[in-house]
Amino acid sequence: MEEKVYLELSEENGTSHKFYEVLIKDTELTIRFGRIGDSGTIQKQTFDSFEKAKIAADKKIKEKTKKGYAVSVIGVRQKRKVTRREVTSYVSTSNQAPVIWSFESDSSAFGIFIENERCWLGNQNGNVFCLDHQGKVLKQYKLPDGVKCIVGDSDWIYVGCDDGKVYDLTGKLPRVSYEIEDNVDIYWLDIYAGFLAISDEKGKVSVINHEEEEQWSASSKGNSGWMVRLDDSCVFHGHSKGITSYYDLEEGTTGWEQKTLGNILFGWQTKDKIYAATSNKDILCYTKTGKLHSTYKCDAAVYSCSTSEDGKLVFAGDCYSSIYCFNESGERLWKFATGSSSALSMQYFNKKLYISTSNGFLSCIDVSEEGIKSSKEGKIKKIKKINAPKSVEIFDSTILDETNDDKSGIILKCVKDGQNLRVKVLSVGFKKEWNVQFPKNLRKENQYYIVDEIRESKKGSFYRTFGNIKKLRGFNL
Repeated sequence: MEEKVYLELSEENGTSHKFYEVLIKDTELTIRFGRIGDSGTIQKQTFDSFEKAKIAADKKIKEKTKKGYAVSVIGVRQKRKVTRREVTSYVSTSNQAPVIWSFESDSSAFGIFIENERCWLGNQNGNVFCLDHQGKVLKQYKLPDGVKCIVGDSDWIYVGCDDGKVYDLTGKLPRVSYEIEDNVDIYWLDIYAGFLAISDEKGKVSVINHEEEEQWSASSKGNSGWMVRLDDSCVFHGHSKGITSYYDLEEGTTGWEQKTLGNILFGWQTKDKIYAATSNKDILCYTKTGKLHSTYKCDAAVYSCSTSEDGKLVFAGDCYSSIYCFNESGERLWKFATGSSSALSMQYFNKKLYISTSNGFLSCIDVSEEGIKSSKEGKIKKIKKINAPKSVEIFDSTILDETNDDKSGIILKCVKDGQNLRVKVLSVGFKKEWNVQFPKNLRKENQYYIVDEIRESKKGSFYRTFGNIKKLRGFNL
């Protein structure tokens, strides 16, 4: 016996691009879900009989129809538009950089984030790897679509993907923290204090809050917004015509603007400065009040840039697979070949430069005075090469562990607030009127949850979950 049901998410604005397919064949239940136009993720389960498989299938279909999915015909809707930056990577003729180790992820990698004990890498196959500073893989995830970027927001690590979702990596499994409308062709993302900024192909920048509600949006004078950076009071948007600043994360008042000769391809910031890598072979450094501070001249279009913590050293990666270092005033100190391909993202940490490349490598480079001196003298040490482990399966972000232990964390409850489902804190010591930033695909009215931690946002007025989320069984006030 065989039975199939195909669903798509139906919304009034017509921007949804998600499908969910349920197939029962004899005693086997197959679930296929993902972005319309893709093959999607497949999960299988075997039951004792066709009838039991159908009961499980009907339950899943009911859950999806409650969320707005409806029976549809395959092929009617179109795949969400995804633009990946065109990258041309030429071979560098410079001396080899002092690479300590190089991890091969098997696909072009834009996403990188380096913190005290861990290095994060995400590639266009949707693989996310967490490594230590010696290159050992600590854990890995498989996301449903390619990784756009990895950003840090205080202690939170977020991954922005081509499926329009932003995943929180602070728990055992990734959880969907934000979901962006399917009619937005995302170019870049950044997050500060729970506020998410999105820049897109049309030169529009938007800020949404912790409940995925739009705070404001604005159209800059250029298109192709490959740069967006946030701080406590500003959004800095880099596009084909230059940089536009917007004051106040909650209001978005247009501030200063600076024209550039080339397209902005990447952005970086320190406490008081903003850096823009351009197709015009340079990095432009501005104060956060809009004054040009320094220019760093490279020999080809600049794909990425970074600085030391104090801004005394400025690093760049170009389309000829070279990396550079400048002092703060703009003097070039050195130039080396990456040893792999062009650096699409980079970050400096503890006298080392970490780069993710167009052929999928994460490389750790010794940029200390001793390391640079050795490379200039041609004393190149053997590079430790590390291969990616076998890929894991794509996770289902709607699955939650369950517990009846109400003493192991902070208790939350999902409640109806008008037409919306909101999450509140029940545990003692928290403001009962505040909402909690919580995955929308896990919200169910009157459901109790327990989480590792709840932290107040830097911007105030709401809480953020940190760590693991579990469904709390058998709990009553």
